[in-house]
Amino acid sequence: MGTVLPVGRVTSRTPVLRIRGAQHTTRPDTVAAEEPLEIRLAGVPLAVTMRTPGDDFDLVHGFLATEGVITGHDDVAGLRYCDSVDADGRNTYNVVDVDLAPGVPVPDTGLERNFYTSSSCGVCGKASIDAIRTKTAFDVAADDARVRLEVLLALPDRLRAEQQVFEKTGGLHAAGLFTAEGTLGALREDVGRHNAVDKVIGDAVRAGRLPMTGHVLMVSGRASFELTQKAAMAGIPVLAAVSAPSSLAVELAREVGVTLVGFLRGDGCNVYTHPERILLPD
Repeated sequence: MGTVLPVGRVTSRTPVLRIRGAQHTTRPDTVAAEEPLEIRLAGVPLAVTMRTPGDDFDLVHGFLATEGVITGHDDVAGLRYCDSVDADGRNTYNVVDVDLAPGVPVPDTGLERNFYTSSSCGVCGKASIDAIRTKTAFDVAADDARVRLEVLLALPDRLRAEQQVFEKTGGLHAAGLFTAEGTLGALREDVGRHNAVDKVIGDAVRAGRLPMTGHVLMVSGRASFELTQKAAMAGIPVLAAVSAPSSLAVELAREVGVTLVGFLRGDGCNVYTHPERILLPD
C-alpha cells in the first residue's frame, strides 16, 4: 500500500525575476508543490487538505488517527487512489478512498467538518467549536519518558539536516519523531505543518506503533493547539518546536499531560508544561 508518485511533483520549476541589489536576472527557481488531496470514506467525501504530494497514505492514516476516526492500523481495511484526471487526461493522484474495517464507526461528516483544510490550518475545516477538541484514547500523562537536555537541544539541527526538499525550496515544514535517546524514527515534509505531523504519525500508525510512548515530536514551526492535540492523539509525551507555542497549546498540553517545549534552538529552550520529563545536567 505504498505511495507511488512522480518525484518531480514534490517540487516545481518556475521562471523568476531575481533581484539582488543592483543585479537583476531571470532564472528558473524550484518551489514546493501544493495540491489538494481529497479523503473519502467508502466513496463519501470526508475532507480536502492542501498538501505537498508524496507520503499520501501516511497522511491519510495520520489524519484519520488524529481526528479520532481510527485508533490504529487494524481499523483500516484498505485504501487506494481513485481516478482523478487533469486537463491532459493524466491521473493526478489527488483522491484517496478508505475502507474502514468492519465495526469501525463512520464519522458524521455533515456536522463535524466542511471538508476543507488549508495548508496553514487544519482546524479551520471544523464546523463548530465543540468539534475542535478530540479526546485521546491514550494516557499520555502516565508516560514516564525522560529526555536529557543535551539530546533535546540537538534535535533542531538533526531535523534541519534531514530536510531534503527544504534544501531545494526553502518552503516546507518538517516533523520528526525521535526516541527519548535522540534516534530519528521518521521525518516528513509538507507545505502544511499539520500535514507534516499527520504524515509522520501516519507512518507510525501503518507500522502499528501507536501509542508513541517515550517519543519526542519535533516540529520546524510554532506549536499550535492543533499540533498539541495531534501529539496527544498519537500518545506522544513530548512536543518540541523551534518557535513559540500558543496559549491554547499550553493549556491543552498541561491538561492532557504533554511536555511542551518552545523556542528550541541553539543552547536553550522554554519548557511550558510538565518539565519533569526534561533531565537537566547536574
